[in-house]
Amino acid sequence: MTGPAVAAPAAFGALRQQLTDAAATFAETPGALAGILSGMVDDVDRALGERLEIFPVCHHSPASALAMARRLRDKQPKVIYLELCEDLRPLLDELRNCRLPVAVQAYASDLDGFPPQWGPLSVVAPITEASAEYQAIAYALDTPGVELVLVDRSTDHVFQWLPREPADAGGTAGPDAGGTAGPDAGGTAGPAAAGGEDEAAAVPDDEAALHGDAVGVEVGDLRPRFAELEAHLLHHGKVRHWSEWWDQYVEQPLAGADYDTYRQVMVLIGSLFRRLRPAHADRLDSDSDRERYMWTRIREHLATSGVDTSQCLYVCGAFHAASPVEQFGTAADAAPYDISPRTATRWQYGLIPSSHSAIEAQFGLAAGSVSIAAATWAKAVNRSGLTPFRLAGQQGTRKRAVRSRVAPTTAAPEPVTDRLSGFLSTPPALDGLDEAELLGWCVDIVRLARRNGYLASTADAIAVFETAILLAGMRNRARPTPYDFADAAVTCIEKDAVPGRRDVRRLCQILLGGDRVGQVGYEALPPLARDVLDRLRPLGLDLEKRTIQRALLDLHANPELEPCSHLLWMLRYLLPPDAVRPIMGERRLGERSIQESWDLAIGRHQRSIIELGYEGVTVEQVLEQRLRRSAWGPRATAAVALEAVEDAIVYLGSRRLADELGARAVDLLAAERTVDEAPEVLRRVRRLLAHYRATEPTLPAWCEEFVTTGYAHYCTLLPTAFVDEATGVRQVAAMLGFLFSMESLALSLGCDRAQLELAVGQSHPEDPARVALHWAAQHHLGLLPLARLRDRCAELLDNPLVVPAFPRYLSGFVQALEPVSGLAPFVVEVMSSAFARLPDPVLLPWLPTLVATLRDQAHELVPTLVREAARTFPGSLAALDAWVPPWADRPAASTPAVPATRVAEAGPVADLLTGHRATCDAVAALLGCDDAWPPAGAGPVRPEVGDLVARYPTTAEAVAALL
Repeated sequence: MTGPAVAAPAAFGALRQQLTDAAATFAETPGALAGILSGMVDDVDRALGERLEIFPVCHHSPASALAMARRLRDKQPKVIYLELCEDLRPLLDELRNCRLPVAVQAYASDLDGFPPQWGPLSVVAPITEASAEYQAIAYALDTPGVELVLVDRSTDHVFQWLPREPADAGGTAGPDAGGTAGPDAGGTAGPAAAGGEDEAAAVPDDEAALHGDAVGVEVGDLRPRFAELEAHLLHHGKVRHWSEWWDQYVEQPLAGADYDTYRQVMVLIGSLFRRLRPAHADRLDSDSDRERYMWTRIREHLATSGVDTSQCLYVCGAFHAASPVEQFGTAADAAPYDISPRTATRWQYGLIPSSHSAIEAQFGLAAGSVSIAAATWAKAVNRSGLTPFRLAGQQGTRKRAVRSRVAPTTAAPEPVTDRLSGFLSTPPALDGLDEAELLGWCVDIVRLARRNGYLASTADAIAVFETAILLAGMRNRARPTPYDFADAAVTCIEKDAVPGRRDVRRLCQILLGGDRVGQVGYEALPPLARDVLDRLRPLGLDLEKRTIQRALLDLHANPELEPCSHLLWMLRYLLPPDAVRPIMGERRLGERSIQESWDLAIGRHQRSIIELGYEGVTVEQVLEQRLRRSAWGPRATAAVALEAVEDAIVYLGSRRLADELGARAVDLLAAERTVDEAPEVLRRVRRLLAHYRATEPTLPAWCEEFVTTGYAHYCTLLPTAFVDEATGVRQVAAMLGFLFSMESLALSLGCDRAQLELAVGQSHPEDPARVALHWAAQHHLGLLPLARLRDRCAELLDNPLVVPAFPRYLSGFVQALEPVSGLAPFVVEVMSSAFARLPDPVLLPWLPTLVATLRDQAHELVPTLVREAARTFPGSLAALDAWVPPWADRPAASTPAVPATRVAEAGPVADLLTGHRATCDAVAALLGCDDAWPPAGAGPVRPEVGDLVARYPTTAEAVAALL
């Protein structure tokens, strides 16, 4: 066939009549079946009668690729219309700089016109050498005067056409997290496509995840949309999954068929699957809209270019070749399809590496099916002697031989002849058993299995050989297929145990072709990715390899590697954890390593680096944008903004950006109505203040404003937080920690301490842990002496009704170590007193509750308590018998003071103390002495005061000098 065929009305008349008679003979309802069968013949007649030659394909089909290569050499079209997203056309020129398989990608992170929860959006179109679309692309790009036109909907329309109605689960329909969609009739699918093969989950995670969460687009998705039909075909075909059925009943028979037979069979299959899909399918309108879209674009190009349709070729999926839409054909009278405008979403385009496993996982194919297709393609090319089209300079391929071009035939097109009748009625030619090939497989799989820990032997190779032949005979095959061989190997070698990481089925996939992983060449990378490779070149490593490489950096001996270290830390922040992993060295506020060791897998994570290039030109720009996005995002909090400030200092060293993010943290803190992140705020602001005090002469303005704002903010929320059940004890303790630790700085900046005293005074907690925390706050403010605090704890231990809740009081006291660290000796004292006073029937059930309470609510403060206990208790067991607790001989606050035999001598110091009793009372209260003064005229000064003056004469004289 030398040109576009003109269908004769009676070309398929005999076949149509034969199918109608068969329906009347065998079907219970012959009318419905006859309509389907005759409709299929009409679809074939209509597709082949179109003046624009339609080339139906199936994705990643060696038969389609072979037929495409033959047809392109015979027809030599001037224009090729390809079913692929029209906005991906500029990327196809970069394929020659890559090693296949790769995927063409469109990516968008800033959405406009789409629900925010869909973002980021990503669309990929994987391309392999054993595909018809690659043959068409290679021919068009390397042949002068040939134009390649992509006519499918744009990537923006891919997401425009997704449903947005509320889903059953209460969310918004559309892509899953990260922009994933389910299988789309006609060529789009998500990475977890519903209805995938049973073995699709067996692919390795690192290789199957190369496409990420992108929506997949391919040319020629050809699979039944009716689950019952697919199950029927698999059952009667005696195969386990769809990939095997397609290889046996379509791929192998069409590999050596002529062009007319290939076209008619592919359109017939597409029509069958189209007519036998459920009437309530969700994507019926989407399929039709895509076909209207493509035919509208084709007619627009024909009108503007003026090219003759006899010099054009339309490459689309066989499913779309049997389209019933009114816009079908170049001579259709229907009005052009109204194409909606694109949204304002800014799309970024590039190439990312792909793999056979990633394609299988993306489109729900059986594990190893794409690798088997690649092996079948290579075998068919060698057997037929056909020279396929390859892009000049394509990595990983041999330069194709230059062959003289045959001038395209301009003779009148030949009439369509019926090739379907002969193809459907003639049994397929059975290939004989290729014993050499099967023996080679069996020997190689045994050798590979032994390397992976299996106890395989020559007997197992013989068993695999015989079992493969047996399985092929049971499945009506004269020649064992790779699928039969894999089943036989699993049966004979794996047995009942898998000793290693790889099972036998995975070993068969490696043997039969392996999981080929593509790579994007340096020239096809975005500027950011090229900049990363250039800046890391001083390391002396080939970072384009997919292996993990070790980089050793001695920054003291080689200071020129400091920029590389700085870049690696930024990549560590931006890329997945296993892409750039530090083995030795760390980077924190005020800390820099002089020696570092890294494990680098940049070549394995090429996709992640390429997607960084969609966000900016340099790594620094992307990092700054990420920090701004986190601080101004919808879920930003003061703690998140402080984290961004810290990252800006550590990774970028930008004072300008840090001040901007710090000002944002002040605004977020003032707007917060909860204190859920108070511990994180306290931890980060303490670290930042310490950093600035050590490195800057003065604090930044935003730090001072953050302290004053936080002081007023937490004082306002403190009374509510003490009684709010939704607020944890740890959060209240962090609020008090902020107020107490920042108090001196806040007061120097103009805050009023009375606000804090009022906030504590207005707090009236009832929960035991909060009550203990409130007592600690009162003690810190001087409102509750330590002796009175001891009495309260003693009263709690004396009350049998309160004893079961005493662990919660202790938890509150332990939490109080955050704001009032000086209470550590007192907490040790209270806990020791409880252990000493409580009887065993009370103490033993009480201990598990205490341990659980401390572990859940105060685990980070327990080390402080343990250190204090170690300092208080004796260090040896022998000293424990003679040890007297320091609190054992201390009198209680309610016990009258025993007159001391030693009194202070009269003099100016005694006169000073008695003359300023208020000051002396305040100092004595802080020291735990709250006894009354002796009556006037009693002469001697109270013994505690006398002891105080005698022990600290220098301090007393200094106070006297001030007064």
